[in-house]
Amino acid sequence: MSGYICAVDVGTRSARAGLFDATGRMLAREVAGFRVHEEGPERAEYASDDIWASVCAAVRQVRERAGVAAEEVRALAFDATCSLVLQDADGAPLPLGPGGRDTIAWFDHRATAEAAEASATGHALIRHHGGALSPEMQTPKLMWLKRHRPELWEHLAFARDLTDHLVARATGHRIASACTLSAKWPYLPEAGGWQHDLLAELGLEDLITRAALPQEATPVGAQAGTLTGAAAASLRLAVGTPVAVGLVDAYAGALGCLAAAGEDGRGLTLIAGTSISLMAVTDAPVFAPGIWGPFRDAVLPGLWCSEGGQSAAGALLDYVLDLWPGHSAAAHPAHDAVLDRIEILLREQGPGFGRPIHVLPDFRGNRSPLADSASRGVIAGLTLDRSFDGLCALYWRAAVGLALGARQILGHMAEAGLAAERLAIVGGLTRSALISQLYADATGLQVHRPEVRDAVLLGTAMAGAVAAGLQPSLATAARAMAGAVESFTPDPGRAAEYERDYRAFRLMQAQREALAAV
Repeated sequence: MSGYICAVDVGTRSARAGLFDATGRMLAREVAGFRVHEEGPERAEYASDDIWASVCAAVRQVRERAGVAAEEVRALAFDATCSLVLQDADGAPLPLGPGGRDTIAWFDHRATAEAAEASATGHALIRHHGGALSPEMQTPKLMWLKRHRPELWEHLAFARDLTDHLVARATGHRIASACTLSAKWPYLPEAGGWQHDLLAELGLEDLITRAALPQEATPVGAQAGTLTGAAAASLRLAVGTPVAVGLVDAYAGALGCLAAAGEDGRGLTLIAGTSISLMAVTDAPVFAPGIWGPFRDAVLPGLWCSEGGQSAAGALLDYVLDLWPGHSAAAHPAHDAVLDRIEILLREQGPGFGRPIHVLPDFRGNRSPLADSASRGVIAGLTLDRSFDGLCALYWRAAVGLALGARQILGHMAEAGLAAERLAIVGGLTRSALISQLYADATGLQVHRPEVRDAVLLGTAMAGAVAAGLQPSLATAARAMAGAVESFTPDPGRAAEYERDYRAFRLMQAQREALAAV
C-alpha cells in the first residue's frame, strides 16, 4: 500500500517531525523549538500550548519540504518525553505557573521526597522500578501536586503523559498508551492494571477518576482515532487521518532499533540525547536493582522492556559549553566545532587526551545502577586553562565519563541476565562518528548505528505504519522499515587506556560516597 507516515518526536527543547514511506525511508525532517521554564536545578515546566504550536509548525514544514500532499499522509504518530500534562475540566491549562505552564518536565525532581515515600512501601510496583521509584515518574509528581498545590488538585480533571496528551489534542480521544502506563504510571498489565492498593496507601485513591484516566491501556500499534477538523487545520493534514497510539521517546527508539540490536535477545539499544537510556527487550521479565522495568507491552505486545540510564548526557555537554569561561555567550562554540578539534587532538595526543581530568557525569543524579537521585557530578583535574583546547579537553573527558557510565550500567545489566554482545546506538549524541567509536571502545562492544538520521522518529513511524495498515504488525514493521546500519568495532589499542579510566571512575564513586559520609 502506498502513502506516507508523519512521525513526531517531542524532546526536551524541541519537536521534530519526519516524513517516512512504508519502507522506512525518511523523505524530510524538520525541527521547531519551544521554551523550557527552569527554576533552579530541581524544577522545570512547559506550556503544553507552546509544545503543540511547535509540533504543528514542524509538521507543516516537513510536509512542505518533502513536497507531499496532505491526502498522501496516511498516518500521524507521536512520541514524547514522559513530561506530565495537567488540565482542568474545560481542557484549560492547570496553572502551575504563569504563561500557561501546565506541564511538569520529565527531568523535574521536585518530588524527590514523595518518590522516597512511595519506594518505602515495598509494593510490587517498586520492584519494577529497580527498587526505588524515581522522582521522574508520574506517581510522585502527582503526590507532590496534591500535597503542595491542593488548590490545583481540586481543579484537576485531566492528567496524561505528554505523548497521550498530543494524541488527545489531535483526535479528541483521551486514551492512554500501554507504553506510557506500563513504564511511567502505577499500572502493571500482568497484575490487573491499576495498582489501587498502592494509590490508596499514597493518598491518591481519587486519582483515576479525577484525572479521567482510562481503566485499560491501548496497545502500541493501534489506532487511537483520527484527526479532528481543528487539529487538521493546525497541522495542515487531512481531516480523518489516522493517529497512532503514542510512545515514550526512549521506547520509540528501542522499537526503531530492534533490528539493529538483533532479534536474538543479545543486543541492547542506547538512546543518547539530553539523557541516555539503555534498553533491553526480552521474552521474559528480568529484574535488577537500579534498572527500570521490566515493563510488559511497553514496546511490543507481550514482550518486556528494561531500561537503565543516565539523566544528564547531552545536557551535561551543553553545560560544559555554557560554563566555559573562555568565551562570551555570543561566541558560544558549537558541538560540531568542538568535536572536530577533539578529533585532531586525539590524533596528536592519543586516547589519553584530556587527562588528568576525570568526570563523574551524575549532574542530575544517578539513575542506574545506583538509583540515587541525590548523587551529584564530580570533575577532578581542572586547571586555569581558558583556551579552546582546554574546553575541548573537558568536553572530551565528560564524554568519556558518560561512556564509562554506560559501561557500568551494561555490566550491571549483564549480571542480572541482560548481557549484550552488541549495542545499537541512536540519538543526537551519536550522529558523531567520534562519539559512536568512543562507546565501542569504552564498552568493548560492537556498536551498530542505523543509517537513518533519526531512529527514534523511525520507531514512531513504525507505530504509525501499523496503525494505518501499511504494515501488518509492529514486529514486521521493525524488520521491514529498519534499513542499513554502520558498524563500529572496539579498537584493541585503546582498551588499556579505557580500563585505566574505568578504574579511576570507580575510585571516584567510592571517594564521593566517603565524602558524603563526612
